[in-house]
Amino acid sequence: MRHRLLSYNASITALALLLTAGCKKPAEPNLPSAALERASNPIADGWYADPEGAVFGDTYWVFPTFSAKYDDQVFFDAFSSPDLVTWTKHEHVLDSSAVKWARRAMWAPSVVENNGKYYFFFAANDIQSDDEYGGIGVAVADQPEGPYRDYLGKPLIDKFHNGAQPIDQFVFHDGDAWYMIYGGWRHANIARLKDDFTGFIPFADGTTFREITPTDYVEGPFMLKRGGKYYFMWSEGGWTGDDYRVAYAIADSPFGPFERIGTILEQDPNIATGAGHHSVIKAIGSDDYYIVYHRRPIPNEGRDHRVTCIDRLVFNADGTLQKVVMTG
Repeated sequence: MRHRLLSYNASITALALLLTAGCKKPAEPNLPSAALERASNPIADGWYADPEGAVFGDTYWVFPTFSAKYDDQVFFDAFSSPDLVTWTKHEHVLDSSAVKWARRAMWAPSVVENNGKYYFFFAANDIQSDDEYGGIGVAVADQPEGPYRDYLGKPLIDKFHNGAQPIDQFVFHDGDAWYMIYGGWRHANIARLKDDFTGFIPFADGTTFREITPTDYVEGPFMLKRGGKYYFMWSEGGWTGDDYRVAYAIADSPFGPFERIGTILEQDPNIATGAGHHSVIKAIGSDDYYIVYHRRPIPNEGRDHRVTCIDRLVFNADGTLQKVVMTG
């Protein structure tokens, strides 16, 4: 009889555990890693390039260039996500109506939070010499989705320094310092921003713009710090070509020297070509990293047919980077 009671009690206990488990909220997946296995590229409909990824609070953001003819590039859309899978579009977070000096070719956002405000750095007008008006500007808003308004009423950088066209700016926070890394035409500069982003602080040697160009650099600079090391990444090749790609270097300082290590992102003829001009997102609450970039779908419909995608970025045990595996 005692044996029967024990069996009965055990059965009741097991049943209660099953019922209790059935009433509990299912365990959350290990986002975003698990979610990305179910995701697909591109992350949004439409032609978008030069994506800047960011994390504000518990939300992921992507700010890309609207990929079109230069005269049509007069606004920026943005995309937000709780998990890097489901994206919400925010239309015209910044456009030329809020930046009177910008008339075309508004490119390559870099968006940061500073003292409760959001600052949106961008390039405009595709200037070809110091005689033309344009360059790198900055806008400001009270929230990541804008609306952004011109912060200075003029470009922040409107001249060529060290041969660098003033485009493709990336703003990098390191300790108590803000840096801007930028440059097209095969030259990359770094400069220290004032804390209020109204200008720059000269370096100890009196210079303001210091060249840090690595071998084969073309444009699209990006920097991250991990394990006390500075990872400098950039785009190579021609932006209209299939061979557009991303390479990287590692140094002990944001000023380099940066010796090219290798290519980490390039075309896969089975998926897409022209993969480049990227940024990197560190997942919330983990040491997982994701590369956000643009690529050319196959078949490609023209010069401006670029789409924004996201894939894993994996570090080796020695700190070097694995080649990115593009996914569909």
